[in-house]
Amino acid sequence: MEQALEWLEAAAWNELEGCRLRAYDGTVLFTPDGQGSYGALWTRDLAYVVENASHLLSSEEVRAAIAYLLRGQREDGCIPDRVRADGQAVYCAGPESSPLGDPPTDNAQFAVDLVCNYVRYAGDVAFADQHLPVLARAMDACPRSAAGLVYIAPGRRQSPYGFTDTVGKTGELLFSSLLYWQACNQMAELCERCSIDPSLYRERAERIERGMERLWDEEVGAYRAATADCRQVDVWGNAFALYIGFAEGDRRRRVSSFLRQRYADIVWRGQVRHTLRGEHWERMLIPVEPGTYQNGAYWAAASGWVFCALAEDDESLARQMMADLVEDFQQGGICECVNVGYRKLERYVVSVVNPLGALRRWVGGARD
Repeated sequence: MEQALEWLEAAAWNELEGCRLRAYDGTVLFTPDGQGSYGALWTRDLAYVVENASHLLSSEEVRAAIAYLLRGQREDGCIPDRVRADGQAVYCAGPESSPLGDPPTDNAQFAVDLVCNYVRYAGDVAFADQHLPVLARAMDACPRSAAGLVYIAPGRRQSPYGFTDTVGKTGELLFSSLLYWQACNQMAELCERCSIDPSLYRERAERIERGMERLWDEEVGAYRAATADCRQVDVWGNAFALYIGFAEGDRRRRVSSFLRQRYADIVWRGQVRHTLRGEHWERMLIPVEPGTYQNGAYWAAASGWVFCALAEDDESLARQMMADLVEDFQQGGICECVNVGYRKLERYVVSVVNPLGALRRWVGGARD
């Protein structure tokens, strides 16, 4: 795994160098890809970069990029989905001329993740203290059900988690709720650093732990993506639940076993589908051809989470998955997503930094 780690580290450095875009005020923005296809600073993409590859960046440029993004918060607390190089904030997913619906249900959580991971990296508690009111408004603005889970009303046009922003999930949502649980724990951490009572966020996290029972499928041994539209097993969400330490005990063992047993149905060339092979999302916000993009293609963005889950149950299989991923990158480029006869957008930053972060954690932690 050391060779894979070295290769991913070098590849991440190269893509981060290529994705820099200077804003109107001189701030260096990090775009999602190194080809300029996504010419803005995206909240979740920056969060994944800071979480997994901040060691390849200077703390000054990370701080400036986060501040640039947070300045775009709307009066109602909504965090931008992205901010353009001219400073214009964009709140909804999709083209500005034809947005996919209401703002995605994850940007508040990723804003918290950004600040928390930056503070961990740089020790800049003053930055946390300055931006805690911004983050608190954002967390309050995120739509939640009576059970505390992130929620989209049935029939509503609203993007859920941004890497499924074309998918019409409704009801209580797995992935966005996991992000909210993580963000609550991170807000509690930031509050403690700033000598503020963290109990509000501890309580919200505990509510999610209780409420998540609504999404558990006892027969399958895994969590479903939503309680209304798209009530299907969420492969990414299950792997992420293990990665962030949400699922514990028997649930953790069952999800890990599920991912191992269904490996052939979720992984191809080291990359991961959102749904099981043969399934496609029940409701889309725009047409997406089955087998492509967010409706059946395979993504490296989730590869690190699945790798770590497999390593708990079958280390040999996990190692093979990571080797397959690096081989695919070397042969076909670091793409946003792939499938048989299909490769979308080379030089996609999250595709390399997310596996890099997971592998660094595994090599430096579990493998010590």
